[in-house]
Amino acid sequence: MKTKIFTGLLLIYISVMSIYFYTHQYYNADIEAYMGLVYKINDPEMSINDIHKKVFDELKVKNPNIFADKDEPEAETIGANSYYYTLSNNVKAYEEELEFFTVKPFYNAVNSVFYKLGVSASASTFLISIISYSLLIFLLFVFLNDQIKKTELAFVLTILISLFKPLLDSTRHATPDMLACLLLLLVVYFFVYKRNIMLTTVFAMLTIFTRPEYFIFFSFLLVLIVIFRKSFQYKISEIGICYLFLTLSFIIIQLYSKISWGVLFMNQFTKVQFFPISNPDPFVLSDYINFVKKKIFLEFNSSYFVILLIFTMIIFGKTLYHKQKTEKNALLIFSFIITIYISVFLRFLSFPILVNRMMIGFYLLIILAVITFQFSSNKNTHR
Repeated sequence: MKTKIFTGLLLIYISVMSIYFYTHQYYNADIEAYMGLVYKINDPEMSINDIHKKVFDELKVKNPNIFADKDEPEAETIGANSYYYTLSNNVKAYEEELEFFTVKPFYNAVNSVFYKLGVSASASTFLISIISYSLLIFLLFVFLNDQIKKTELAFVLTILISLFKPLLDSTRHATPDMLACLLLLLVVYFFVYKRNIMLTTVFAMLTIFTRPEYFIFFSFLLVLIVIFRKSFQYKISEIGICYLFLTLSFIIIQLYSKISWGVLFMNQFTKVQFFPISNPDPFVLSDYINFVKKKIFLEFNSSYFVILLIFTMIIFGKTLYHKQKTEKNALLIFSFIITIYISVFLRFLSFPILVNRMMIGFYLLIILAVITFQFSSNKNTHR
């Protein structure tokens, strides 16, 4: 009865938050590319001139100042706002810019479904973020209630996590971050707790088709599972087949993309590429090294990874240092968290920026891993 009451309260809370997000959307600059892909997918015969006109006519109504010609960087986008002003006036540059966003086919496909259902192109790009947020918060409550066994505490923790700023930022943006976050948690949930390798593989593939860089994390996660396979009771053959499908998914994305990693890096961090397909600038290794050296400490210190690592070391320190036998899962959970940090570091080397809304999935996994350890530790203590 208590669980039903708190579940009802949570559903009311989620409904209120969903209405708020829908009426307070942030029209980040990348929305123009996702809208263009929505039109392109739903009407392949539509000319790029028509797509360009429909996109920017709608955005100028929704947010007239989004593509104003200003020199200062936009707070939540990479690159100066003058870059997006150029795209709004140059059809050829806009057409080639769309290629940067085709590497997220699942997100684009979901947006297209909403558009076919009658949602406007702009709204279709962020509606999935709101739905993903709602499902994610409900999933968190189910998980926490199962781990903690105290519904009131699970409810309070769920509300507090739902107000985590990167989570709110992700939901207000027309980006695949929130969808990828939901899929990532579903992967871990079905892989670690439900032990369903088939659903794990499906959700992991969808995650890669939403944000390809998660392939790095999945690779290390499967290595970790192999090392601790006795704890999970997975067969090596099952893990191998899962990884094969994930690798194929990643390769398909790379083959589908017309833009190389070098061009992507140059565009995001060194020099804007207005024509990344027809006239890209060459990749310069020295520029890459200098940028990584300049950004590495700043990016990690401006993220939540440092503070989360501090709390992780405090919570796990005593158990691991004294090698307490009552905590058989401590090493596994701690290794899982370290796997996240290794994956994030390698991701940084390939794409040296740690925007919090892009990292929210990793933040949540660390928080949930610590909660799992803490309450499993308490259960063992009271035995």
